[in-house]
Amino acid sequence: MAEGDATLLTSGQDNGAGADDALFLKRFSGEVLAAFDEVNMSMDKHKVRNIDSGKSAQFPATWKATAAYHTAGVELDGQAINHSERVIAIDDMLVSDIFISDIEEAKSHYEVRGEYSKQAGKSISYTLDKHVLQMIVLAAQASATITGGNGGSILTDAEFDTAGGDLAAGMFDAAQALDEKDVPEDERYFALRPAQYYLMAQTTNVLNRDWGGSGVYAEGTVLKVAGVSINKSNHTPRTNITTGPTKYRADFSNTFGQVWQKGAVGTVKLRDLSTRMDYLPRNLGTLIVAKIAVGSGILRPESAVEFQVA
Repeated sequence: MAEGDATLLTSGQDNGAGADDALFLKRFSGEVLAAFDEVNMSMDKHKVRNIDSGKSAQFPATWKATAAYHTAGVELDGQAINHSERVIAIDDMLVSDIFISDIEEAKSHYEVRGEYSKQAGKSISYTLDKHVLQMIVLAAQASATITGGNGGSILTDAEFDTAGGDLAAGMFDAAQALDEKDVPEDERYFALRPAQYYLMAQTTNVLNRDWGGSGVYAEGTVLKVAGVSINKSNHTPRTNITTGPTKYRADFSNTFGQVWQKGAVGTVKLRDLSTRMDYLPRNLGTLIVAKIAVGSGILRPESAVEFQVA
């Protein structure tokens, strides 16, 4: 170091060594994860399995055993129980890539990387959320996994899109359908779009505490109906989806919501959400990539109910 030169503080280095921006990546990564968790409604409301390698995961399924009275002296030789499986395949890598040019970042009057990192996390979260909710509807339309078992359920009502009372009544019908198929009563959920959610919030018999309601009219909230937790989501499918991975495509034009128990669908993670930031000298800018390798599929269709407008 020549006399008079200042000591350069490289705050991005790890313990004063290595790349100048080695430590900067962690903030970006944390912001992506925070944004992902903030806006993902369905990830903790269905089965998720992590795998270290492979292209798919097997989910074994068994049917019920029976019981009968024994006649003295008759030999016990066991009984046959039907078995099957559901296999969930990993989709292609889902990525959100953002390129920030040096000149554009220099001209910007605000710090852009924090906002871009949030958008990267949200974009991946939104896509996965949509896929899970689409798969729940497809589960409700699916036949039984095991011979002799139960398939999904579909409820139709011409007023689901305009009458909160009809939606509330449909919730009880959905709960009954699940009960009649011996679906566990815990961890049941309902997702519907904001318009229908607020229709239910204006239905006073849903909120009336004298009748056991658990919402707040002043705040426009509905917590539970028929033991099912209510969630509003813009990601409940409502159109004919013809893009994206084939297994998520279907005509959802008549879909207005879905009720499900946590075991209805599953997601397999091969690579969890991760981020990378690289400076590209040839392009005079920084490439930021968030990525995840997952796949979703049907597990137990009897645990899903679709609400359709007639």
